Amino acid sequence: MNSPLTIDGQIDFYQGKVRDVYYLDQGRIAIVASDRISAFDHILPRAIPGKGQMLNDIAYHFLQATKHIIPNWSEALPHKSVTLGKTAEPIKIEMVVRGFLCGHALRQYTAGERSICGASMPDGMLPYQAFPQPIITPATKAEHGEHDEDISPREILHRGIVSEHLWQKLASISLELFAYGQQMASERGLILADTKYEFGLIDGELILIDEIHTPDSSRYFYAEGFDEAVSQGESPRHLSKEFVREWLMSKGFQGREGDVMPVMEDEDLQLICDRYMELYETMLGRPFKEESASDLEQIINEALSA
Repeated sequence: MNSPLTIDGQIDFYQGKVRDVYYLDQGRIAIVASDRISAFDHILPRAIPGKGQMLNDIAYHFLQATKHIIPNWSEALPHKSVTLGKTAEPIKIEMVVRGFLCGHALRQYTAGERSICGASMPDGMLPYQAFPQPIITPATKAEHGEHDEDISPREILHRGIVSEHLWQKLASISLELFAYGQQMASERGLILADTKYEFGLIDGELILIDEIHTPDSSRYFYAEGFDEAVSQGESPRHLSKEFVREWLMSKGFQGREGDVMPVMEDEDLQLICDRYMELYETMLGRPFKEESASDLEQIINEALSA
């Protein structure tokens, strides 16, 4: 695949659903966040202006904030839409941590399931209620274009995806990251309900890869009014990409075979743009200022040679 930018030292290129990945020599990597948006493993028909910069800036903020827990891949943010770092051998498991009964867990629970990925969900729970303690519901990390699938720790070990020692380390660090993420969210008047973490290895050292605690990889609720809404059987006010999924579902699209992607009108685009702006300013506590991307290639190459 031809890459949209010419980056010094480039040896490979991969275009994901929302990010362009430039693999460079000397074990380096440059990731450029686009304004594309995806849900249910499908790219929506229109890009969201500024979304890539907002999410990339949020991700870098949290990567820097959690380096005391575990090293991560990121090294520099030369532009709001670009993160430079180092490549790792990815561990093909997504560590999904859930603190509340919502999203996929709630859909399974409503269907009568009381276990997800080997983790128990107590009877009698209300939608959006907190679990007695956070649970880990792993997913296999799919190859390009394939769907991730739920998997239990027992099956992970049975398949030999990781050793038991490494699994215990992944689980422990994921729970520590989640607890710290919840603490940071609380300081912003938010509740971190669930999220996912991805890990890799560099020379045998475990590091955190991908993004962390962004609204695209996590589900946040506003703390104010949350308990009252849950007790009354109402959906609490959230601040995450879930509203995009809800919009798609209201139009009859869930990524199933035969589903037709709905048309995005100008008002739909503006609504999504406004919501991303709201989540950026709420989570980081500062206004968003979009940076020009007209000289992005030069900015990246200068940063790499610095």
